[in-house]
Amino acid sequence: MHTAEKIVTKISKNFPGFRDSFPEIITTQRSSDGTVKILFEFADHSRVESVIMPFHRRDTVCLSTQVGCAMGCTFCRTGSAGFFRHLTGQEIAAQYMSCYQWIIDERHKAHIPKPNIVFMGEGEPLHNFEELKTACGIFLAREGVYLGPRQITLSSAGYLPGLQRMSELPPINFALSLHSAFHEKRLQLIPLEKKYPLEEIIPVLEKLPLKKNQFINLEYLLIKGFNDTEEDAHELYTLTTRLRAIVNIIPLNIIKGSLWEAPDEKTVSNFKAMLVARDVRTMVRISRGQDIDAACGQLKGSSS
Repeated sequence: MHTAEKIVTKISKNFPGFRDSFPEIITTQRSSDGTVKILFEFADHSRVESVIMPFHRRDTVCLSTQVGCAMGCTFCRTGSAGFFRHLTGQEIAAQYMSCYQWIIDERHKAHIPKPNIVFMGEGEPLHNFEELKTACGIFLAREGVYLGPRQITLSSAGYLPGLQRMSELPPINFALSLHSAFHEKRLQLIPLEKKYPLEEIIPVLEKLPLKKNQFINLEYLLIKGFNDTEEDAHELYTLTTRLRAIVNIIPLNIIKGSLWEAPDEKTVSNFKAMLVARDVRTMVRISRGQDIDAACGQLKGSSS
């Protein structure tokens, strides 16, 4: 019995019905950079996509928390499909174990390090708080997958009711889909900004209990001619003075019908330089799986 089977057996003893939560693999696609996208179907025929990103020492699995998404972000394909239902905590965990099993089967090795997790797939994780909390319990418990909390990163568009309950979760990593420090610009990208604006979100983030060497990740989707100016950089800098944060610049990944234009390398380099000049901790996230629509904002949701 290999590692994944042992974990599933252990979880099943402590979480009845876990095996019944496993989805069926409908399709797999492999990117030229090694990224793999898996289309899963659950018992009720709901479908979600997950992404496996191979790295040198340990893979990372990008998980979905909902079928579709209610947030309606204008740069995201999932958001354009609408919301269908929440995934249960056991379905989220089964999605992870299905990916882990796939990795083991693909590489023909029984003992592969348990992948890290990013909740950056379909759905707004904090909109599905109770089931997210259940999934984290399975992932972190000794009688579950038994990961460390720093192996999990949760990304949110800023769903305030869930954000205000972050203290109920283990000390996992947190990322805010920011994309602009200006209210009016962020509103054009994230409709949720109208109900839960940054001026209400940032004070909550200021109170997050961060561990040593732990930072809030501010995800900044860089769009050519929209949020790439000196003024944008300065406003972002001003915001970071209130938080222990790292800015992750994410060059826009184009989706069909997009209103926005992807930045070229010079635009990305220039914007990063503006932030570095202001002593902002900054990195550029390399998009993985663009050629199979597996990069940030490209997952198709239930329309797959």
